[in-house]
Amino acid sequence: MCQCDENWRCFRISKQGHQINEDIRDREVRLVSETGEQLGIMSAREALERAIERNLDLVKISPTATPPVCKLMDYGKYKFEQTKREKEARKNQHVVEIKEVRMSPGIDVNDFNVKLRNAQKFLADGNRVKVTVRFRGREMAHTDIGRGLLLKFAEQCSEVAALDKDPKLDGRHMSIFLSPKSAKEMKK
Repeated sequence: MCQCDENWRCFRISKQGHQINEDIRDREVRLVSETGEQLGIMSAREALERAIERNLDLVKISPTATPPVCKLMDYGKYKFEQTKREKEARKNQHVVEIKEVRMSPGIDVNDFNVKLRNAQKFLADGNRVKVTVRFRGREMAHTDIGRGLLLKFAEQCSEVAALDKDPKLDGRHMSIFLSPKSAKEMKK
């Protein structure tokens, strides 16, 4: 429960990252004003009184310094702006996914072309593509057909993608990874 006087804004913030106001128990602190001006070293109680006078919060921003650095700020506004910045950063970032294209060694030309177009679309969107050939039964004796198929697939995508590793056999599956080329690499 918060104990506040009539001039002091009081609110509880969940997942608090900084020590604020009465939580600061250090004997001395270095105080910085809301504009960034150094106000000097003083007791925590005196710093808290200055914060109350200006209707602001006292926030410990550098607890490891000697003495710890505290700043006068509107903590609620600061947290709001921080979450807004984080949300904007998440909105602008692109998460690279790995899309998978599966084939069999006996794939027909038209089916191969459909899989190729899908893979090129994934690469154009900026995603990595895993191309897999699955061997069933006696097809395991002819893994060279699958290897040739994967290398042909990589060659067809060479304008928009780069082959990460040579085809690798893992159990009954042989696969390759294709990564999209950047705009610089495409111009070369």
